Amino acid sequence: MKNESLHNHHGNLHELMENIPAEQQFFLAADVFSLLCDSTRLRILWLLCHTEECVSDIAAAVNMSSPAVSHHLRTLKQSGLITSRRAGKEVLYTLAGTKEAGLVHNMIDDIFEINCPR
Repeated sequence: MKNESLHNHHGNLHELMENIPAEQQFFLAADVFSLLCDSTRLRILWLLCHTEECVSDIAAAVNMSSPAVSHHLRTLKQSGLITSRRAGKEVLYTLAGTKEAGLVHNMIDDIFEINCPR
């Protein structure tokens, strides 16, 4: 859309359109938001915002099978929202230290009215 075709309603739409992010950035943001539309992934993220856990403990906490939880963890890890580390024979998962993960953490705390010490 050309700026010349915009109506002038005395707002700052013309200035905004000069600085609009690339379409790819909107696709990436939509991908992150789509991950939050699943209540199981949201519960897993809620846990991992506040602790570091292995698959079996996460599965017990959300009352699901370990393979089902592993599927969700893989999706969240590929998105960059969580990270993992090996501790002996176990793999431990926690929220990533990225800007996007921090925003998800803040949102989760706000939605569930939690004041996280992290």
